Amino acid sequence: MEPIDFRKELNDEQYRAVTSPLGPALVLAGAGSGKTRTLTYRVAWLLSQGVKPWEILLLTFTNKAAKEMLHRVEELTGVPAHHFWGGTFHHVGQRILRLHGEKIGLGKNFNILDAGEADSLLNEVVRDKDPYFLKNKDNPKVRVVGEIISYARNTCQSIEEVIKEHYPYFEHLIELIPIFFREYQERKLKQQVLDYDDLLEGLLKLLRENEDIAQMYQLRFKSVLVDEYQDTNKIQSSIIEILAANHQIMAVGDDAQCIYTWRGADFENIMFFPQRHPGTNIYKIETNYRSTPDILEFANGILEGQSEGEGYGKKLKAVRGRKQKPYFVTTMDTRHQAQFVYKRIQGALGEGYRYSDIAVLYRAHFHAMDLQMELSKCGVPYQITSGVRFFEQAHVRDFVAQLRFASNPMDEGAFCRIVCLLPKVGEKTAGKILEVARVIAAKENISVFKGLEKEEVLKKVPEVAREAWIDFVYTLQDLAEGINRLSPAESVKLAIEGWYGDYLKNLYTNWRSRQDDLESLEGFASRYETMPDLLAQLVLLNSETSDRSVEIGENCVRLTTIHQAKGLEFPIVFIIGVADSLFPLKRAIEEDNIEEERRLFYVAVTRAKDELYMSYPKVTMQGGPPTLLRPSRFISEIPVEHYEMLRYGGR
Repeated sequence: MEPIDFRKELNDEQYRAVTSPLGPALVLAGAGSGKTRTLTYRVAWLLSQGVKPWEILLLTFTNKAAKEMLHRVEELTGVPAHHFWGGTFHHVGQRILRLHGEKIGLGKNFNILDAGEADSLLNEVVRDKDPYFLKNKDNPKVRVVGEIISYARNTCQSIEEVIKEHYPYFEHLIELIPIFFREYQERKLKQQVLDYDDLLEGLLKLLRENEDIAQMYQLRFKSVLVDEYQDTNKIQSSIIEILAANHQIMAVGDDAQCIYTWRGADFENIMFFPQRHPGTNIYKIETNYRSTPDILEFANGILEGQSEGEGYGKKLKAVRGRKQKPYFVTTMDTRHQAQFVYKRIQGALGEGYRYSDIAVLYRAHFHAMDLQMELSKCGVPYQITSGVRFFEQAHVRDFVAQLRFASNPMDEGAFCRIVCLLPKVGEKTAGKILEVARVIAAKENISVFKGLEKEEVLKKVPEVAREAWIDFVYTLQDLAEGINRLSPAESVKLAIEGWYGDYLKNLYTNWRSRQDDLESLEGFASRYETMPDLLAQLVLLNSETSDRSVEIGENCVRLTTIHQAKGLEFPIVFIIGVADSLFPLKRAIEEDNIEEERRLFYVAVTRAKDELYMSYPKVTMQGGPPTLLRPSRFISEIPVEHYEMLRYGGR
């Protein structure tokens, strides 16, 4: 290995962290401060101090991060990447379990189930243990049962605790789901297969129950490096504390970027690190190479609003020169907001920027609905990192299919799409059901919707779907009756409150955000006078936005939720919907989860390199009549000298 001049290659803050003595260290690496560089050079420094590659354990959250890190280390030191113990927590868990799994009843040739296979096995368990479980419309689908179990396992909570805290509407299952879980675990052990969570649970069990194996790895690893430490959950931190029992650990992360507690990340892991590892040295890396001083002053202002004791406190310092202050833009509504973004994009192109230099960030997918329409209409290529285009989302298309059939009972495609959501109903069955209903309707001179509730039709419906069928048909009847006397917005509201609303809750753990999407359609529908007008526009818009679809890597504007944007950077960043109830989300305000929303805002702001624009619509029609919005509380907390205010649209 060629000698490395660490003093020359690193700034003062990075150098102090990289060359810190062996022992517990917490590196608080601010946004854009060279976290990966610090970790890479730390590995190189350890090697220069005589630590062998196989005595270093590097834990990351993604395979991509692990490969990038080890590739950089190999380029820097010449030591082949495979000589290190590095990878995701799950990868390392699998590796150790292959070597010692017999201690907890695992053979060396155990197989790992992918997500689909794990769902299938759990589905078998549920059907065998309670044949009527999936027939009850009040019960969740197996996928949701699996996600409840997984959350409990990763946060080291009981299933009962998780249901009470996060799924109170499933409290009637508080004794049954643990029974499913125990049987699921027994079958996996019998079949010698593991799911993804078993790789962590099995590793923790192995280390806790076998002190000799735990000590072997504690002595083997002279240094344990953990990337993105703020994102660790309870089970991961427990594994780390056993492997690094001699406090030979360097945790690298940023408390201000802890934005995944809803997924199980434990904010206390990083906040109480010094208490768990006595003698911890704390290193703050605050020099930012990404953004202008104007943007960083705004970002620092966000953190200054944190509740006392909520974070470590840091101030990002710029290397770059000044350019322009961030702008906070007031628009009349979401359409004016979209027009503002489009016009500023055009201005940026005239200044020499490319589409790919620009990103639009938002707190929730539905916030970007009008923007997608505006960009499509104006021919701007865009790519959505946060998922499919708004009108192409499965739950939006399912929901619209309901409206289509209620409006036009001749639309067999719409009927088939929506009825096939019921268990055991396929296209052939759907066709037979509709055919029988039409025959009855013609014979008795009634509507098809009334025909759907008749006994002859019910016989065609699979038994497992019959309980849900009644609610499904009543919702269609209500919608059909209301189409001519209700406004499109009122019809949308009626549909949300009907069968499909319950279906969402039982099918998805993130049903609330999906319901937000549907409620945003209520405001959209208020722009149209009749249901046919609304449905025609939805089809046209879906076609238009699809035409603007582009592949990753093309020259296009990036549209993304803030969660998906973490780790990315762009010369020009727009953050839309910066209003109370949109950002922070109304749900977060009601659940007193403001601090995580504040950290999310900080992450969004620190994606910007040159220019930052934040905007909010004064009026929203999501979920009902027009409502006046107030600027986000995060804006009002920041001194006005850190940003400029603009108005767009209206007087």
